[in-house]
Amino acid sequence: MTSPAESGQEAAIARTATPRKSLATRLFRERYGFLLLLPGLVYFIWFRYVPMLGNIIAFEDYSPFIGFVHSDWVGLKHFKRIFEDAEVIRVIWNTLWLSFLQIVFAFPVPIILALMLNEVRNQKVKRVIQSVVYLPHFLSWVVVAGIVTIFLKTEGIVNKLLHLGFGTEAIPFLQQPGWFMPLIVLEVIWKEAGWGTIIFLASLSGVNPTLYEAAIVDGASRWRQIWHITLPAIRGTIVILLILRLGSVLDSGFTQIFLMLNPFTMKVGNVLDTFVYFKGIQQSDFSFGTAVGLFKGVVGLVLIVGANRVAKKFGEDGVF
Repeated sequence: MTSPAESGQEAAIARTATPRKSLATRLFRERYGFLLLLPGLVYFIWFRYVPMLGNIIAFEDYSPFIGFVHSDWVGLKHFKRIFEDAEVIRVIWNTLWLSFLQIVFAFPVPIILALMLNEVRNQKVKRVIQSVVYLPHFLSWVVVAGIVTIFLKTEGIVNKLLHLGFGTEAIPFLQQPGWFMPLIVLEVIWKEAGWGTIIFLASLSGVNPTLYEAAIVDGASRWRQIWHITLPAIRGTIVILLILRLGSVLDSGFTQIFLMLNPFTMKVGNVLDTFVYFKGIQQSDFSFGTAVGLFKGVVGLVLIVGANRVAKKFGEDGVF
């Protein structure tokens, strides 16, 4: 009868004696699985990674007439312009302020909606509410901007209701700079909050019902149950989504901002995404526009890595 130590040694010898299959053999054996991966892999390589080679023009005085190879290399010249140009500083401030408003006001709304829907016991009512709040997500920003314009223009329905109800004069919502940021945040909340609740509802579905039963036995009110059971259950999801949101803090969404901008709101509404378009495409300053876009990407990467490390120090899983 062999001892456990001897059997362990025999197993180790058997593993080392078994020849490892070559990479080609393993690829052939799993060929159908890799074929399924191939379209997605080709998409990301061709449309995501190959275009990144064009970032080289951020270090050149690029001219489309002579191409990448023959354009003059200028190093960090365009990156220095980012911190010397007063317009860029103002645009960065607009972007940061808008992202701050969205994190403070728009980010918590899906969490609140998920908590409220989780308390609805009538499944039919719950499904109807879910459908209503999810639907705006499937509208494009072009449609959303069109709806907002129709409702808020000087002769729109909102001004007509204000005039009938309070006798006020028409308010130029779309032309007043002070209304631009609040309207952008409200549009984001209306369009995306319902869709964001899906993730939190999925997290809540994994909560053990016995925890609520035990809390009821201990005399915990419904608010106490939410605070001590429901919120801790989705804390990890909240942290991960917040980390990802911080990574896109300089990404305010080009389409929405571009559609809502006009000459009256340009000073407060021009963000990095639209600035890159105006500077790089309309004014043909390709190198500077690319430098600004590359700067935005690097800052986003640093924020994601930093926020992820902070989350891990506080005991959360993080993104990676």
